[in-house]
Amino acid sequence: MKIKLKITAIVLFAVILFTAGCKKALEERPYTAFTTDYFKSADGLQAAINSVYAGMRYDYGPNGALGLMNMGTDEWTFGDQVLTGQENNFLELGTYKLAATNGAILTPWNRNYSSINLCAAILQYAPSVDMNATAKNVIMGEARFLRALNYLLLVQQFGAVPVDLGSGDLVFTDVAYYGFNRFPLNDVLAKDYNAMIEDLIFASQNLPVQRPANAFKLSQSAALSLLSKVYLFRAYSSVKQSTDFKNAYETAMELINNKSKYGVELLQDFGMVHKQGNDYNREILYSVERLPLNNLNNETPNPGSDFTGKVNIANNFFNCNYQGAAVIGGVSLIDDRPLPYGRPLRRFAPTPWIWNTAFADKTNDSRYHNTFRTVWKISTLRTGADLETFRNNLAAQGLKIGDTAIFLAPTDANAIALRAAGKKYKVLGPSEYYTNQNTTNNLYPNLKKYDDSVRNNFNDVSGRPFIVSKFSEVYLLAAEAALQDGHPADAVPLLNEIRRRAAYRPGLSDATLTARQNAMLISVGQVTLDFILDERTRELCGESLRWPDLAMRNKLVERVKAYNVDGAPNVQNYHNLRPIPQSQINSVTDADRARYQNPGY
Repeated sequence: MKIKLKITAIVLFAVILFTAGCKKALEERPYTAFTTDYFKSADGLQAAINSVYAGMRYDYGPNGALGLMNMGTDEWTFGDQVLTGQENNFLELGTYKLAATNGAILTPWNRNYSSINLCAAILQYAPSVDMNATAKNVIMGEARFLRALNYLLLVQQFGAVPVDLGSGDLVFTDVAYYGFNRFPLNDVLAKDYNAMIEDLIFASQNLPVQRPANAFKLSQSAALSLLSKVYLFRAYSSVKQSTDFKNAYETAMELINNKSKYGVELLQDFGMVHKQGNDYNREILYSVERLPLNNLNNETPNPGSDFTGKVNIANNFFNCNYQGAAVIGGVSLIDDRPLPYGRPLRRFAPTPWIWNTAFADKTNDSRYHNTFRTVWKISTLRTGADLETFRNNLAAQGLKIGDTAIFLAPTDANAIALRAAGKKYKVLGPSEYYTNQNTTNNLYPNLKKYDDSVRNNFNDVSGRPFIVSKFSEVYLLAAEAALQDGHPADAVPLLNEIRRRAAYRPGLSDATLTARQNAMLISVGQVTLDFILDERTRELCGESLRWPDLAMRNKLVERVKAYNVDGAPNVQNYHNLRPIPQSQINSVTDADRARYQNPGY
């Protein structure tokens, strides 16, 4: 039989080179013709690894990647623009009417094998390249980390995927290959995990101990974090090993106990972790870099209309329809798209579980207000005489630019009280927020972690780095591993460290802060997997982690049925894996094609 696995032998169509001495500038040098001999030089190895870094932009930020990682979970369902047919891929993902032709599932399938193969080329040719041994080991560490991450992005969506791309397990192939080495499934899945773990152990020993202060070159902290997660995920799988939870815990604790060595820390203020302009803080272990106001080097030629490719569209996809939502005396308080608020594309809407349950405590826990926008100010893009007319119209209503335009109150009682007090701005209580069953108001808590006010225009995508891993998640991984390894008491101080930090807000008195920190503390009896999953939402909401968080732990069906009314009717156990893309299945010449598809599709 012949099965065509779509692997590009060499991907170096746009080699992105880090410019020496520059904070994070990238220089593009396209090579249109070359042979594998190029990889036998120091320049060739560096160009290749930079290309793999750039390839990660397909997995973090574009349309399909965001849909795969967030849609149809306890956190996120689809917004009204999906209902009107503007993104059928998201509708399939969100309702679990998922077809093997879904475009979003092609995002990792069509891209990641090429990066995996390019990493194999680096690792094959690097030993014979004449260059500084330490620098060579760093490049090999980067290649092994990125190969592991590319594999994880595939495994957590599709299950077992080939480690033999045509020339043997984990061996570079430079010829067209028509095979799909996926059987026996459990044997291949075991190989997937073994390969990721071996790669990450090497990376954790050979990457620089600390990452540069102003760039997201990989370091040992990122490798340890990902290694802990891979151990943890394998522990929930059909190929689990008895020591996986123990190894996940010890790996995470290595980083936590030696944070000074690795140059990482929890920031005092959760609100600063995602703050624009603070993208290179010490809590961020690895982000996929992009450049502000530089769509060319971000490899995004048409950012206003092309939401695929390598765009970072996250700053626009989680936004509600604030535009035109508040009108007083015939004056629309926000009638255009101010840069700080993003383009209201409404692809994602939070589930009511988010504001009612996960973030029920909005006083002691600062993370709700640091994660979601609930206030919009009167804003405009007008200039000149048009601006003066707008100001005069506002003044006639007793308003001015910068006054509150929209407020999403934390409780219905608060909303009723504010309206009774005669507040001029639009006020909604939680029962009035938009859901696909309550469409009167197209407003809901608006994820603001990806806010980007430094863009070319109001339709533009983001040039901010996209976070892949944070130090705070390492605490959550360690706590979960401790629970599952049978010593939940060791999870308590880890969870409390995260929760104590969450109580901080600038300007609180010492007494108030202490009281709030104490209110956030938990005891060992509260430590369950569901509690940790809730805590992951509070800490990591919207960070392109949630769908695999649930699917890999076999919690997807339970929590979607409980918390996502749009996904609940159709979600079934087989949805813990995505379908192998139909284009791949169509390439199978075996009469029994069906056996190559994941069950249920």
